[in-house]
Amino acid sequence: MLLRAAILGLLAVCAGWSQQRLDLRTSFKIEFPPDSPVTLVSADLGDSATTTRGSAMIIDLRSSLTLRNSGYRHIRGITLLVTAEEIAAGGKASVSVPSLNVAPGESFPVRMNLRLLRPLGPVGPLVVVSLDGLLFDDLSFYGPNRLNCRRSMTVWELEARRDRRHFRNLLAARGEEGLRQALLESLARQAERPRLDVQVARGGRATAVETERPVQFTFLNLPGAPIEPVAGAAFVRGNEARAPSVEVRNRSQRPVRYFELSWIVRDSSGREFQAGSMPASEGGLVLGPGQPSRVQHDGVLRFQTAPGSPLPLAGLTGFVSQVEFADGTVWIPSRRDLSDPRLSRLLAPSPEEERLTDLYRRRGLAAVIAELRKFD
Repeated sequence: MLLRAAILGLLAVCAGWSQQRLDLRTSFKIEFPPDSPVTLVSADLGDSATTTRGSAMIIDLRSSLTLRNSGYRHIRGITLLVTAEEIAAGGKASVSVPSLNVAPGESFPVRMNLRLLRPLGPVGPLVVVSLDGLLFDDLSFYGPNRLNCRRSMTVWELEARRDRRHFRNLLAARGEEGLRQALLESLARQAERPRLDVQVARGGRATAVETERPVQFTFLNLPGAPIEPVAGAAFVRGNEARAPSVEVRNRSQRPVRYFELSWIVRDSSGREFQAGSMPASEGGLVLGPGQPSRVQHDGVLRFQTAPGSPLPLAGLTGFVSQVEFADGTVWIPSRRDLSDPRLSRLLAPSPEEERLTDLYRRRGLAAVIAELRKFD
């Protein structure tokens, strides 16, 4: 009797879940502007499929596009907006590919491995892929920039140039063995870097049992940073930090319209973790030379080292990780800034350093040297 009930329950569940492969002709649409500097060569949906659950459709998109640089400048980065539903949560995603070196006329792949959600009912393509932005080798940009991808791709490109220059200088100064040693050290740091999961609850209240207390930020001073953090604090309770507030000053001679602060958190036993970055300004900011500003976020950040393992907070450290000036140019920390033992141990490598070290792991030193010379 129990077995029969279990089988009937399973059949009921399966009846509510129906899976179907995506059809390239009817389910998938590429929308690039007529003057787009990239054009579609081919699209492959692989084993992409939809699963119907009640009144919702889950789309598992495992696709590969081949695009061609149909413009006249080298492409350094691309961001695509992937939309199943404009409004519903889970209906939109993006795919960015940094560290490209695509010459005019060349083709390149963009792979998508995404899960999207949309309600049942609307007719038309299930997934629409559009171009949000392209970054070129002269740091010029093309695209609607709905996702503010221009800033992100500019940061990635500047980091890539900085890190390629670092490895080329090591090769010139210390030879192939010096470069090999630096790549091995980077791989070791990546493997040993402590990981932290951060969840953000907007406008929430802390839920832990301990008494809430204010904790002052300490700041790492990066000498070349255009923004200077002056003071800051958050209300801490257990593994949660509420309403972080930071005072800064523009110590450059140029107006600033955006900056980010990266966090390092310390637990009660003295362990430290990078906790990501906090966008400290968005939309409408113009911080003139010498001007101060105060930024506060209404929300709760929850930290844990693994699912179900809260990190009891004992200290907060911040440093400026990027600055965008009013003219669109961007500042990032130098390799000298990042050589601080504390930062080099905790910070995630740039996408370019990850790419080069992965290339070394898969194909060896000669492949890395050849790749560095492509960008000379």
